[in-house]
Amino acid sequence: MLTREELASIKELQAVCEQDGGFQLKLNFDMLETRDGKKQEDFFHYVDGKLVGFLGSYGFGNKVELCGMVHSDFRRQGIFTKLLAIGLEESNKRGFQTILLNAPTASQSAKEFLKNIPCTFSVAEYQMKWQKTALIEDPAVTLRPSTTAEDFEVEVQLEVLAFGFEEEESREFNRKLRENHFEENFIIEVDGKVAGKMRVAESDGEAWIYGFAVFPELQGKGIGRKALSRVVKLEDQKGLSIFLEVEAKNAHALKLYESCGFRSYHSQDYYLYQN
Repeated sequence: MLTREELASIKELQAVCEQDGGFQLKLNFDMLETRDGKKQEDFFHYVDGKLVGFLGSYGFGNKVELCGMVHSDFRRQGIFTKLLAIGLEESNKRGFQTILLNAPTASQSAKEFLKNIPCTFSVAEYQMKWQKTALIEDPAVTLRPSTTAEDFEVEVQLEVLAFGFEEEESREFNRKLRENHFEENFIIEVDGKVAGKMRVAESDGEAWIYGFAVFPELQGKGIGRKALSRVVKLEDQKGLSIFLEVEAKNAHALKLYESCGFRSYHSQDYYLYQN
C-alpha cells in the first residue's frame, strides 16, 4: 500500500507538472489510494529526498495503462525513460496483453517523448464534467447497491459484453473492485428487473462515474439516460462535482452524456505500445 506521505508527494508533483504544462494528468487516485501492496504498480524517482519522477500502472483485465510525470526542473535527464523501462518490464512480467501509454492531449512534451517510443496512437478519451441541467426521472428505473453473488455475476457478464473482458479477467477485476471501499457498485433495474450496472467513486468533493453499462438487448430504450440522471441527482444532492470519462470514438455514449448535461473539459490520448 502507498503511504500517506507517498500519496501526498505524488499530488504535490502532479500540481507542479500540471501548472507548468497547462494540462491535466490522469493518475487514478481512486486506484492509488487502494493499492493492495501485492504487486509492484508504482515507480518513484527521488532527488535529495524529493519526489521528482513518478509512473503509475493501472490494470484493467488483460490491459494495463501507464501514466507518469517528471518535474520540469529535472527533465531531459533520462528519468522518465528509466521509469518507463521499469514499468514496461513489470507489465510484461504480469502478462498484460495490451499496454497503453497515457498522455494528456495538450502535453507537447509527452508527444515529443513518445516519438522515440515504439507505439502508435490508439484512442482519445474525453473527461467530462456535469453542468446543471434538467434531468429526466422515471420511477421505473432504479439503482440499488450491488451486494449479492447474483449481482457479482451480472457485473462480470456486463464487463465481458460491454468492455471486451475475458470472463476470468472480468472475475478477477470485479473481485478487486469489491475490495475498494472508496467506490460503490450499483445495479440498474427497470421495473424490478436487472438492466445494467455502474460504479461511483467519491473523493475530495468529487464523484466519478465508472463502468456504466446496460445489457445490449435493452439499449436504445432510454434506460441508460434515466439511470445516469438518477445517479447524477443523488451525487448532486450531496454537493459533489460529477465527472465521467468516455472514448471519443464512442459517439453513442458521448451523445448520451451530453444529453444529461456533461461537457468535455480535458482529453487524454492513449498510445498502443508495440511490445
